[in-house]
Amino acid sequence: MSQRYFTFDDLRVILREAAGLADESVGDDALDMPFEELGLESLAVLETGSRIEREYGITLDDSYLTEVKTPRALLEMVNEELAAAAA
Repeated sequence: MSQRYFTFDDLRVILREAAGLADESVGDDALDMPFEELGLESLAVLETGSRIEREYGITLDDSYLTEVKTPRALLEMVNEELAAAAA
């Protein structure tokens, strides 16, 4: 089985669809911006995590999702789970 990666582009699509962010809100400079600065509250991050779980067939730790602060941190968590699932 080939390993699948979750990219920033994948996350952008989910943030736009699940959290209702405008296209310009999640530009390349948003990778290290706190979710609050992007206009996301913790419930929106949890909804984003739920959507990722459904679409990618992985389980994300809710307690970590409530602590994750930036898109980069979320990407790292998702890719760690994807790698573990592929192993």
